[in-house]
Amino acid sequence: MQKISIDALARQQIEAAVAAPSGRAADTAFGGHEKTLRQTVMAFRAGTRLSEHLNPGEATVFVLKGSVWLKSGGNSWQGKAGDLLIVPEGLHSLEAEEDSAVLFTVVKTDRLVQLPA
Repeated sequence: MQKISIDALARQQIEAAVAAPSGRAADTAFGGHEKTLRQTVMAFRAGTRLSEHLNPGEATVFVLKGSVWLKSGGNSWQGKAGDLLIVPEGLHSLEAEEDSAVLFTVVKTDRLVQLPA
């Protein structure tokens, strides 16, 4: 059993993002390259954008603090603290409207084993 304070991790990552030249910071709370499930606290300084990219699998963004915009194609969704955004398949981007932290959760579907019928 392991316990992690996501609130504390979010505060730490926002401080790191605000100070970082890139305006971003992240720390994986659970999982990693060797796991199928990964949960990462990502923080962004206001105005910072993750450029368009593809999902490695099914993903969600839970907004912990601040406000972000998830964009895909011609659609956009605003997420504020407490909102859960379902990341669409295909190209998408994320932009911080204010200093923000999110819990990014992904299940890497390319690593899931198909069971025989």
